[in-house]
Amino acid sequence: MKQIKIQDKAYTIIKLLGKGKGGYSYLVTDGAKQYVCKQIHHEPCSYYTFGDKLASELRDYEILKNIGIPVPELLSVDEQQERLLKEYIEGPTLYDLVVDDKVKDEYLTQIKQMCKLLYASNINIDYFPTNFVVQKEMLYYIDYECNSYMEEWNFENWGIKYWSKTQEFMDYFKSLEKGES
Repeated sequence: MKQIKIQDKAYTIIKLLGKGKGGYSYLVTDGAKQYVCKQIHHEPCSYYTFGDKLASELRDYEILKNIGIPVPELLSVDEQQERLLKEYIEGPTLYDLVVDDKVKDEYLTQIKQMCKLLYASNINIDYFPTNFVVQKEMLYYIDYECNSYMEEWNFENWGIKYWSKTQEFMDYFKSLEKGES
């Protein structure tokens, strides 16, 4: 099995969880517990401009934590390898729940509560449903990305379009089936 090191400690890669604008997330284990390792990548992204991705992740984590957004705990940082070790929040993604028609009203209530905290701090997060996991009926934002608030990218104007089987969601879902994304 392939291994990855974070601060000179080896972790076995169990599987790739996903690829985002800023990195690849892997489910890893130290033999006792499971974690998420985010490996920063420098692949181009046509719709987003980055500065220092690692510094942004660390800054954004602190912002979200201070605002009170439920996020996985940051456990370790390997600055040289540009890797983050995060708490693993086990559960279905909101994306999977949309696909399976299992989104509950309480998840919408929870995201709206998060939005109150975020908007009061002039912050938006990436509301795409792959960035949220439900564990024991609690919604967690598993990404650390946040940006200055812009109305067009808030939950009500952008995110909500992907929290049910809307045309936008189904177009995205069909593009994955065709291998376009």
